[in-house]
Amino acid sequence: MGSPFFLTISLFLLSLLSKPTSISSKKHRVIEGPITNVTKSISFQNFHLRTNPRISHDVKLLGSAKFSNENGSIQIPDPSQTIDLKHQAGRAIYSSPIRLLDPLTHSPASFDTTFSFQITTTGGSDSGGSGLTFIIVPDEVTVGRPGPWLAMVNDACERNYKAIAIEFDTHKNPEFGDPNDNHVGINLGSIVSSTTVDASVVGVYLKDGSVHRAWITYDGAIKHLDIRLGSDGGDFPTKPIYSSYLDLSPYLKEYMFVGFSASTGNKTQIHNVLAWNFSSTSKAFLRLPSMETCESKLLTKPGSSKPPSGFLIFIAVVVLILAVLLNFYCYSNKSKDEKSTAMIIPEQNQQLRLPNKPRRFTISEISTVTRCFSEGELLSSDSRGLFYRGTLTNGCQVAVMRFSTQFINSAGLDRKRVVKEIGKISRVRHPNLVSLRGWCCDAREMILVYDYFQNGSLDRWLFGSGVLPWTRRFKVIKDIAESLSFLHSKKITHKNVRTSSVFLDITFRPLLGDFGLVFQHSDSRVETVTSQKADVFEFGILVLETVAGKRNSEEEEEGMGLLHFAWGMHEKGELMKVVDRRVGSVFNSEHAVRVVEIGLLCTVNDVGKNRRPSMEDVVGFLNDMDRPIPELPSSRPISLFPYNSATGLCGVSTCTSFGRSM
Repeated sequence: MGSPFFLTISLFLLSLLSKPTSISSKKHRVIEGPITNVTKSISFQNFHLRTNPRISHDVKLLGSAKFSNENGSIQIPDPSQTIDLKHQAGRAIYSSPIRLLDPLTHSPASFDTTFSFQITTTGGSDSGGSGLTFIIVPDEVTVGRPGPWLAMVNDACERNYKAIAIEFDTHKNPEFGDPNDNHVGINLGSIVSSTTVDASVVGVYLKDGSVHRAWITYDGAIKHLDIRLGSDGGDFPTKPIYSSYLDLSPYLKEYMFVGFSASTGNKTQIHNVLAWNFSSTSKAFLRLPSMETCESKLLTKPGSSKPPSGFLIFIAVVVLILAVLLNFYCYSNKSKDEKSTAMIIPEQNQQLRLPNKPRRFTISEISTVTRCFSEGELLSSDSRGLFYRGTLTNGCQVAVMRFSTQFINSAGLDRKRVVKEIGKISRVRHPNLVSLRGWCCDAREMILVYDYFQNGSLDRWLFGSGVLPWTRRFKVIKDIAESLSFLHSKKITHKNVRTSSVFLDITFRPLLGDFGLVFQHSDSRVETVTSQKADVFEFGILVLETVAGKRNSEEEEEGMGLLHFAWGMHEKGELMKVVDRRVGSVFNSEHAVRVVEIGLLCTVNDVGKNRRPSMEDVVGFLNDMDRPIPELPSSRPISLFPYNSATGLCGVSTCTSFGRSM
């Protein structure tokens, strides 16, 4: 069979010869017609699911948010959750996108919204919170960060993330330029407000427990924003709290989602949205049909076309002959190359699969998914290769790991064994493991396709500018321990446990992914035992990094890395110095010290009486904080430079690197 490319050329040239061409064909263009209005109206008098079950379909809840049948409201955070209400974030988004920008004229839509809301404290000295926002965002899946970020944006949001928010802030954050703990702010693509107004100037105190009502009106024609704030059930305020020219078009896409977001930090409160009305009007141009009709295409009038000239026929025949000869030449060379570089893995017949079952991709499919491995889709890179973001034909986003040729050659890739291991990984299902979507393996490429998570990897949250609260860090450690214990019970090892291999979904549930693969021949039984020991060691490093909020490669006191520093603090009986000071004072210090001890226990020398625990034991230690753990050695292990993660002995191999991979 010949090349499809040349076959296409041949068929095209034959079609030129076989059909008449119009010498005087005219170009038809779409004529823009009169202006029309595209309108949308939303109305929720309350949020009682019993009286209106469709509310659950019309409003999408994300993160910590719920419908309360008790008072007919949307509540953020969800007070029924068993976890601590501190550091929670949630959104309530109208499930259908709304047209807010005309792409031809770049004119913003006009919209009008009013909603009643109540901010109630949960009592105690820690009462208070971060606030509520009315938001306009480009998607209905992202949940922003808790605390001062008001669930509006997070570290995974790109710099050009288009988001607009009117915030009703009840906490003063000087680092964001907040004037006080009772203000209204306008946020344009950033959590830092471009304009803030003291709510007390109109006699409103946001966290006094009263039901307030906000009126927000935007005139897209003159680009004017008007915000009014008052008591629910009272008269329409005569005086706006803000009224000025404001061009929202740079922060709008043609279709966006509207709704609410709210969050808590070290202090807690419940944000209730009791009623909501929204309407929008955007300008659009009707497109008139062209003058060309179906009849004109079907009927050919005499004299309207001419047969191709003799010169054109001659040129077409010459090109066709050259294309055929070139096709045969290239195909014969290709056959020789394929025989000389025969694939190690025989291609299997494609069979029908379940929708979410991992499958083999072709390189052309992967190229399409990543837009030809575009730099715009590049997420990150490490010593193994490059990570790309991709979009499947069904619209799902995926992360594509493309191993570099240099890494494959230097690692002595055993492709048959790798594919066998991929098959084992693909059959594993656990709530805290990233699902493998598929792979591509041929004579030149080794590519893995995973699910993509917009909240990114754990290292971005631990080592970035933000702060993860202790409750979330402890949950990450417990969940990853359970996923590793599950893998080991299936005789599968991960071989790449690190903070950059832990990903966070929209609810901040941790999932372990980015498996390391076997790239060299070795005894499988010995390797399984050794690799499980290495997994335990790497988990110990992950625990220390998660608790300390610092990379193992960063130097601590006396120029030591984190592992050395933690063992030094153990010798001095000062393990609290390992805990990240940014988590604040609201956590159980005894539990934090115990977690550090568990992390150190996972890194002891795996010789003699000081054995590392299994991951099953580690899960037991974390789930039962009163269960005694083995006594740690009184001093740190012998030289940790270099350190073999499998045996705990120095001088065998260098310690696992903990660079970022995604």
